[in-house]
Amino acid sequence: MGTVVVGYVPKPEGEAALRTAIAEAKLRSASLVVVNSQRGGSEFDQDASTQADREMASVRKILEGTEVPYEIRQLVRGFEPAEDLISIAEANDAELIVIGLRRRSPVGKLILGSNAQRILLDAHCPVLAVKAD
Repeated sequence: MGTVVVGYVPKPEGEAALRTAIAEAKLRSASLVVVNSQRGGSEFDQDASTQADREMASVRKILEGTEVPYEIRQLVRGFEPAEDLISIAEANDAELIVIGLRRRSPVGKLILGSNAQRILLDAHCPVLAVKAD
């Protein structure tokens, strides 16, 4: 059984990536690893931790109804989200990484976000970038 890894943030681009990753995992008869990476630091206090736990509980609820085997990895290690996503994908020998992209201004379209760009360039497997509605 293969593995699909998805980067999740509680924003429209994260929701789009999660929906697509679930569909891809079903299509491939693969398991799903959901990665939520927080940089940490002084801004990640008890309130932020509680909020992150609440958000991931709602993701767990969505996943429970899908019949897709899954694992949720919630990380607060001080690494960039791209670093966490790539290392987890490599450790799980993922066949696909799914990330979400948000709409950007005309100037912003010239440059992808640094995390998305790093994942696209450094991943060992195909990357599916999904645009949020």
